Amino acid sequence: MTIKTLFAAAIAATIGVAASALVVQAADKKVVVAYQTDALPSSVAIANGEFATATGYEIDFRRFNSGAEIFAAIASGDVQVGYVGSSPFASATSRGLDVRAFYLSSISGIDEALVVRNGSGIETLNDLKGKKLAAAPVSTDHYQLLQLIKSLGLTEKDVQVLAIPQPEIVAAYNRGDIDGGFVWDPALTELKKNGKALITAKEVAEKGAPTFTAWVATGSFADENPDFLTKFSSVINKYYTSFASNEAAWGPESENAKALSTLLGGTPEQQAAALNNLNLLTPDVQASDAWLGGGENSGAAKILKDTSQFLKDQGKISDVLPSYAAFVTPDALKATQ
Repeated sequence: MTIKTLFAAAIAATIGVAASALVVQAADKKVVVAYQTDALPSSVAIANGEFATATGYEIDFRRFNSGAEIFAAIASGDVQVGYVGSSPFASATSRGLDVRAFYLSSISGIDEALVVRNGSGIETLNDLKGKKLAAAPVSTDHYQLLQLIKSLGLTEKDVQVLAIPQPEIVAAYNRGDIDGGFVWDPALTELKKNGKALITAKEVAEKGAPTFTAWVATGSFADENPDFLTKFSSVINKYYTSFASNEAAWGPESENAKALSTLLGGTPEQQAAALNNLNLLTPDVQASDAWLGGGENSGAAKILKDTSQFLKDQGKISDVLPSYAAFVTPDALKATQ
């Protein structure tokens, strides 16, 4: 074998080793991300693959019906990142699950509401006694429904509350088996077809029961993949900025609304309308002490603790932790600025 041949063989071997290393590295960069049916501007990046492109990870997106289901999947090790509400978040962390909120998708708005059925005999909040209502188990809606009942001086003996998944709520509502449901889209739109929104999540929050939805990651994944969380957050920022500044790009005839409809169901018109019900926070506000950056005093940590105390009082969980500061972090958002 000549020196030239040896050199060529050595180069080929080196390239082969490097290529193998890249394959191994790519194989290691996998993550399972759970999402729900909420209309969010950033969900377009699930539909078009931009989250995967921007992060460089192979992302297995899986759709779930509730945050409780997502936390069960996180606890089993099947999911590393998920989109959840503050009530199941509080319940999971109170039970010892190590997860961290790194991006607040929205806070209590009009995208969630208690819808009451036509013919149910409910015209005002004072008519809820003796009625049968439903919400998804351990969801933010379930939490707010129970808080609403409590604020009216009523108990679950006065108002029957069923904890059932949203698809079952829609079916029971349409059959006339329940008088109303506290839901989010697409169930919200479906229930409104034969009823009206009696009170929104934003209004319940103003009564003293604020909530939020967030992207969370397991503690181990967050520690080992901070760059992923930063790039993932940057993609969300991009779509939220577009939504806030380019109204035409998010209308009922837009490609974005069509993408959301294909991914989440419903019509583009319904998805465009649902987006306008969101109550969003800008990245700098999220990362501030008021929400994710204040440690013990951060708004998100306080909501988790207050929610946990309520869930304990309701007998839903057994313990409330001294602090929930460890479960919120502004690091990914700060790295995007």
